[in-house]
Amino acid sequence: MTVYFDFDEVDAFTVGAVGQPGARMFFLQARRGATRVTIKCEKQQASAISDYLRRVLNDLPAPTEKPIAAAMELADPVEAAFVLGPVGLGYDRSNDMVLVQLEEVVAVDEEGEPLDDDPDRGHVRVFITRSQAHAFCEHAESIVAAGRPACIWCANPINPDGHICVRMN
Repeated sequence: MTVYFDFDEVDAFTVGAVGQPGARMFFLQARRGATRVTIKCEKQQASAISDYLRRVLNDLPAPTEKPIAAAMELADPVEAAFVLGPVGLGYDRSNDMVLVQLEEVVAVDEEGEPLDDDPDRGHVRVFITRSQAHAFCEHAESIVAAGRPACIWCANPINPDGHICVRMN
């Protein structure tokens, strides 16, 4: 069954992580009333979405309101509808909203050709306000930064039990 959601506006668009640093799973979530969709993603994808939204917001007037912090938490249960693949982002000047399009990952062969010919992969289209985009960026940056600390010598993450630093050996 194909997952397809189209939100013209949402109560919340957020990112969160489940698990301990070093073994966390990241999720994007869009909610409107009782309708909710959760998408599993990589930390780098969440960070890249935040970086792009920051660049878009830099060219626009500052948001006038801020979503409440509770809206930025993942709503339970956290069950992914699909794993994130391609991401599309844009700005619609006519309604002053940021567009976020999220598509399901497609497995590819050695030549980069899709293994599955099914065009009905999961798709989520979300319009968010500038305020929601700004709140997403702040929240995503704090979630990403809450991971394992970086080694001052090699910049690799340090596990709770330490790590072997290639620059110190």
